[in-house]
Amino acid sequence: MKEVFKLVFVLTLVGVLAGLILSYVNDATRAARAYQDRLELLNALKVVLPGHTNEADKDVVKTARGGKYYVSRKDGKVNGCAFVTSSDKGYGGKIRLLVGVDTLGRIHGVVILEQHETPGLGARIAEEGFLSQFRGRDIRNTNWKVKKDGGDIDQITGATISPRAVVEAIKAGLERFNLDKGVIYGGSDVVQ
Repeated sequence: MKEVFKLVFVLTLVGVLAGLILSYVNDATRAARAYQDRLELLNALKVVLPGHTNEADKDVVKTARGGKYYVSRKDGKVNGCAFVTSSDKGYGGKIRLLVGVDTLGRIHGVVILEQHETPGLGARIAEEGFLSQFRGRDIRNTNWKVKKDGGDIDQITGATISPRAVVEAIKAGLERFNLDKGVIYGGSDVVQ
């Protein structure tokens, strides 16, 4: 019985110490992680937004529908925005994207923020060759399906599920943007 008590005591002590160390490391690295997260967002915004002179990550509009939009301004005039959209229908699970649009709702750029697709197959959704086909498209001028399903978007050979999820996410994001654009661009400082 004494051995069991000793074992429980040692395991409890190790668990408490490990928890304290993890808590300390979490607190000590919080600022550095926040800084890296901001840099990652700024780099993605630079890719998806039209040329802008503001700090788009700080110029945020939140809507009643739960949308969050990063507004792009060039010399004080709004010239677009970006939003995060996602789909849970990827082959490897959730796919999160950042989509940038101009004031007319045409896609300026797309960046994959998170994906767990198969390397060499579905993971190719993050490549420029696939993502570039979305530029200039909007909710009205595109049949938002992959070509295999009768739509306008080229899928990736051997990986149709991942592109379908990307197309679904972008379409859903554009539909939400169209409902929210009056709130986002409600001012008179919009460049069209």
